[in-house]
Amino acid sequence: MIDLSINKETRDKNAKYCKDQGITLPTFEMMKNPELIPANIKEKLKNVGLWEVNPLNLYRISWKNEAKETGGLYGDVNHFVLPPELTGCKANIIVMVGKWFPTGAHKVGATYGCLAPRLVTGQFDPQTTKAVWPSTGNYCRGGAYVSALLANSSIAILPEEMSKERFEWLKTVAGEVIATPGCESNVKEIFDKCWELRRSGEDLQIFNQFDEMGNPLWHYNVTGSAVEELVNKYVGVDDNFAGYISSSGSGGTLAAGYYLKTKFPKMKLAAAEALQCPTLLNNGFGDHRIEGIGDKHIPWVHDCKDTDFAVAVDDEKAIRLLRLFNEKKGRELLKSEGVDPELVEKLDLLGISGIGNVLASIKFSKYNELTENDYVVTIATDSMQLYGSRLKELEEQQGVYTNSHAERDIQLLRSVTYDNTKELTYYDKKAIHNLKYYTLIEQQQKDISELNAQLYDHKNFWGKTLNQASEIDELIKEFNSLAKD
Repeated sequence: MIDLSINKETRDKNAKYCKDQGITLPTFEMMKNPELIPANIKEKLKNVGLWEVNPLNLYRISWKNEAKETGGLYGDVNHFVLPPELTGCKANIIVMVGKWFPTGAHKVGATYGCLAPRLVTGQFDPQTTKAVWPSTGNYCRGGAYVSALLANSSIAILPEEMSKERFEWLKTVAGEVIATPGCESNVKEIFDKCWELRRSGEDLQIFNQFDEMGNPLWHYNVTGSAVEELVNKYVGVDDNFAGYISSSGSGGTLAAGYYLKTKFPKMKLAAAEALQCPTLLNNGFGDHRIEGIGDKHIPWVHDCKDTDFAVAVDDEKAIRLLRLFNEKKGRELLKSEGVDPELVEKLDLLGISGIGNVLASIKFSKYNELTENDYVVTIATDSMQLYGSRLKELEEQQGVYTNSHAERDIQLLRSVTYDNTKELTYYDKKAIHNLKYYTLIEQQQKDISELNAQLYDHKNFWGKTLNQASEIDELIKEFNSLAKD
């Protein structure tokens, strides 16, 4: 469970600091239901940009922000639906949109879920302690941003091969940016840098997305609730909610699936990964280009026993569809092929990992022979807002995108099969779970009794941990009241 023991002296000091900075904190319930946000906060938000470093944007950590760059308030869950004429599979694929979070990615929510409990319990002092945000991409951006909103100094760590846009923006927000060797699958190098920082003697706390339970707790409560709303909106009495598909990554976003299983027991949870680094599928390794999903290990926060499928996606297909969905010739051909022009104009809401998730959803749908009455839900963590430089690089490498390219890529999309899709037995799940030992017990000094509890005391371990949101909300309310006094 997340430690919620209170250091009263530091907690009271933090409350005074937040008061002096004009900072109050949203509860998890507000992030699920923005109608609960105080009217005076909403009025002030009408003049605040979505990415602005303003503590009021803590109240925009929600799936329900208006799709506006500035001044937006709240509406329904941000999403769109991909129909069979685009995907080539019969099932309807609902895609949740992460672009309309501050920083342009939903990971900002996971970072809040990690930092807020320590702030309101006094376990973290924003005035003296640096927050370290190790990540394969968007998590460190979200962490640096939340730290900036809380007037706290931060260190962001991410692989050097991540997109240029990430680094350029981070330099304007984080106190320090560290680029580690390799690409998104080089997680060990990130862990090694964290150990180096721990040994430095500097006053810092490391919020590692791969082992911080605040990460899945936020998704279990907030993302899970948002998906539930969409399922209730689209899936009628004669329809079926078949599955929730999310990249493995840090394991955090998968936690929405654990929540959904409590509401829709027949649905299945599929974890997607890159075929070039098939850790879940084949205990494998390698490098890949689906930015933002780190591999070569199983995150501590991944509940392997509650995961039903492993689906590996070829990164070449994701990269080719990146061009199809965003180049002029690609969009023109999609429209001529009968895809709704309004939908085509929204395809830039899919970043590279979002495209990977869509491909995994198609494979899941075809494997399970889903029909027109079936729905699956997946996630677009971020959008093309973070990958413009990748399109330029691809043009330099492969030439101008032509009708011939577009025709081949549409055929590629419509010919996706369920290859490299594995329905997991109990012993498959146990084998994946056991991989945590080598990275997280031997290298990262985690507790083996906790590792065993995750599998053998499953309901007690995960149930108690992920259902702490209401307790944290009470601490947030108390903290906010102290800040007002």
